[in-house]
Amino acid sequence: MAATAAAAAPGTGGDGRQDSGRGEPKTLWGSSEPRPPAAGSGQPSPQQRTETLGFYESDRGRKKKRSLSDLSLLRFISAELTRGYFLEHNEAKYTERRERVYTCMRIPKELEKLMFFGIFLCLDAFLYVFTLLPLRVILAMFRFITLPCYGLRDRRLLQPAQVCDMLKGVILVICYFMMHYVDYSMMYHLIRGQSVIKLYIIYNMLEVADRLISSFGQDILDALYWTATEPKERKRAHIGVIPHFFMAVLYVFLHAILIMVQATTLNVAFNSHNKSLLTIMMSNNFVEIKGSVFKKFEKNNLFQMSNSDIKERFTNYVLLLIVCLRNMEQFSWNPDHLWVLFPDVCMVVASEIAVDIVKHAFITKFNDITADVYSEYRASLAFDLVSSRQKNAYTDYSDSVSRRMGFIPLPLAVLLIRVVTSSIKVQGVLAYVCVVLFYCGLISLKVLNSIVLLGKSCQYVKEAKMEEKLFNPVLTATPGKPAGKQQGTFKSTQGISTDENGSTSVTNQPVHQKENMPSLLVTSNSDQFLTTPDGEEKDISQDGSELKHRSAKKDLLEIDRFTICGNRID
Repeated sequence: MAATAAAAAPGTGGDGRQDSGRGEPKTLWGSSEPRPPAAGSGQPSPQQRTETLGFYESDRGRKKKRSLSDLSLLRFISAELTRGYFLEHNEAKYTERRERVYTCMRIPKELEKLMFFGIFLCLDAFLYVFTLLPLRVILAMFRFITLPCYGLRDRRLLQPAQVCDMLKGVILVICYFMMHYVDYSMMYHLIRGQSVIKLYIIYNMLEVADRLISSFGQDILDALYWTATEPKERKRAHIGVIPHFFMAVLYVFLHAILIMVQATTLNVAFNSHNKSLLTIMMSNNFVEIKGSVFKKFEKNNLFQMSNSDIKERFTNYVLLLIVCLRNMEQFSWNPDHLWVLFPDVCMVVASEIAVDIVKHAFITKFNDITADVYSEYRASLAFDLVSSRQKNAYTDYSDSVSRRMGFIPLPLAVLLIRVVTSSIKVQGVLAYVCVVLFYCGLISLKVLNSIVLLGKSCQYVKEAKMEEKLFNPVLTATPGKPAGKQQGTFKSTQGISTDENGSTSVTNQPVHQKENMPSLLVTSNSDQFLTTPDGEEKDISQDGSELKHRSAKKDLLEIDRFTICGNRID
């Protein structure tokens, strides 16, 4: 009996296994026998310690010995105050963040350099309409009148550039007389009678319509120029110029009216008593930040946006000039009223500059674009100016600015001439002398501006190492080479830049096979530079089939106002 009672001691089963929390713990190897303690150690092993609610008795004893100060609030606060960390453990991350800050700080300076250069480019193209274009039209007319005296030495009656100049002059004169039928005063009072919210909506619609009509207007003018100057085999083919001419006149007239409505709306905002409309119109510029900042932009997309901002800023300056002229006329040219308009003019200009800086700063930040990209944009604009001064230029510089930035000077010039002639009355001999002196001053300003721009453009092109692209042997006449070989080379190059690369420029024109070198002057230099590097003419003419599989490389020289309008900017 005693043996049986000993065998069935409390806390153990019949097979000697532990069946309660008070017996010996089960060993790791599944045996009911406890591990013997280590030799020379008076401390029992962990397996020999009894458990109480999942904790060993030794742990519970140590917790009882802890002082209350170890668990106090003061110790937690001390740990928080003395806790340290090392930023160098993530050096790359913080270096990148610092570079982003430096980039945002450099954006205003680099952006305003580009804007300053671009605005003077637009000013040069705008002054060309008032200064050199009338003189070129007079020279073209003189050549046309005196043509029987010299005989028909050339196949053309006039050079292509002279034909384009005469078309521009005729369009300006016709649209100027058509603008006399538009009553500015009636339009002003009609717009002034509308509510503030209506005027706000009208102004936004006018901005959108201006961008849309500008994108289509330059294509109309280019189609007219090419239709009038392309070689024709039959006399009847010249009749096609007439519908293109009427389309161009209609476009310039409608665009001039659109800009007049914009200027009238801005004039109403200036003359409102509480300036609420002007404040709403200026706040509309900040809505542009929301529509642009949170989209994905690449370098080419940002270049197109920069050109659009340059055109928009220059157009706003001309609109402000028109508003000031109309207001000064109403106050009999009182100089004191000019100081009344000055704060509002400064507010419009300052808001435009602030919106552009903030927009470009965050676009470059979110898309990891460096500030050095604006120097590349400036070099691309400078390249257009330098290439237009060469003998093998394919277009006039004013047309190049129109294609690159979307700035078309003809409608704006028509409106400005209409406003100036209606605001300033010329009477007497002295007044006409002042007009002649003013015209001479405009010519001097145009020449000075062109010289400075040309010098700066050469500097920017050299800094960007783009001067070798100005001397492409494919586009230059070489006395040692026969004309047939040059034409074959040019034809293969032309195919690369249009069909095979898929990036057709609006300035590319068909090649006239019957002429030697004049046919080589109609293709854009920038398009050829991107597809045919120097020294590869022979390879292109011989291995044209291999170039079909060569991917087109997009460059800033290819990007103009209308090249990527169809590309979605996500």
